[in-house]
Amino acid sequence: MLSNHKLQVTLEEIKEISRIDLALYSDKGKLLASTYQSEEEMEDAIRFFADSMAESQMLSGCHFFKILIENELEYILLARASSEEAYMIGRLAACQVRNIVSAFREQFDRNSFMQNVVLGNMLVVDMYNKAKKLHIETAQRVVYIIEVSQKKDGVVMETVKNLFASTTRDFITEVDERSVILVKDVRDIETEDGLASLAEMIVANLQTEAMVQVRVGYGNRVDLLQDIARSYQEAKMALEVGNIFYVEENTISYANLGIGRLIYQIPISLCEMFLKEVFGEKVPDIFDEETTVTINKFFENNLNISETARQLYVHRNTLVYRLERIEKALGLDIRTFEDAMLFKIALMVISHMNYQKSSTEQEVEGENE
Repeated sequence: MLSNHKLQVTLEEIKEISRIDLALYSDKGKLLASTYQSEEEMEDAIRFFADSMAESQMLSGCHFFKILIENELEYILLARASSEEAYMIGRLAACQVRNIVSAFREQFDRNSFMQNVVLGNMLVVDMYNKAKKLHIETAQRVVYIIEVSQKKDGVVMETVKNLFASTTRDFITEVDERSVILVKDVRDIETEDGLASLAEMIVANLQTEAMVQVRVGYGNRVDLLQDIARSYQEAKMALEVGNIFYVEENTISYANLGIGRLIYQIPISLCEMFLKEVFGEKVPDIFDEETTVTINKFFENNLNISETARQLYVHRNTLVYRLERIEKALGLDIRTFEDAMLFKIALMVISHMNYQKSSTEQEVEGENE
């Protein structure tokens, strides 16, 4: 519902121009907004006028006007004066309030409609009939999910709305406590780099203006309304895979998940079987900070021992010793491409299993609460 504050601002702006006091009541006689303090109880007069057949009437020194939304009486507007000027201002104010409320309801209906489309809650036939009624055209779209590190507040939603306030072709909605969904019309964004830049812009603005840490995942382009749900699911997967394998990335595209997409879809039973083949009965527990940093830096430098030693500020022989110690513990010589690749995949499988285990535990705790 449109807030009383916005209605109050509208009446005050009209009074500032016209010098005519105005008051807005519900059809039951409840005062919603007013530019003056009335000492007279108006509830009986409001109800009497609401039950009458008249569209406007002069009562108690005020012009009364009915405001109908979709042929249903919603508001009664009062212009506090008996002059012809007050009558004209009252009619204009009633028209302004009607237009504001109608526009708000249409936007609310549009966002509600898109939320159902995103969640796949509509039949295709109903979807297109409703879209035609709401003047939503067919366009190429991408779903972005903006995930907040903690429970989001109203500032996050308002910041996102302000970023895309200049166009009515985009839709912003929410389905849970930690994320905002942007259904973006991307007809003006021709390249994948453009989609990535948009995600980075959202992250930067929310960090600066809303002072929150966010991650943005987005799906592929879709042309049909019914495919928006697929882009949403892709964006969800992008975030989930990113949370497991690409934790340092703030923006994650479904189209660029790489091997992480494959590992994410492997059943836990097959993951356990794979780790048993690589490490035997038990995964070696050697991943202290020094070992982890050494391995990651070695991989970053494409198995180049000299460059890795330089960046770690250690002697080359010291690095060789560390790598030999890792080989002894793992049974894998990560100085060779084949073993390095096998070990890298094994690390990703371990991360996947740990994430799934953690998610299961959180679900159980939530059910117990």
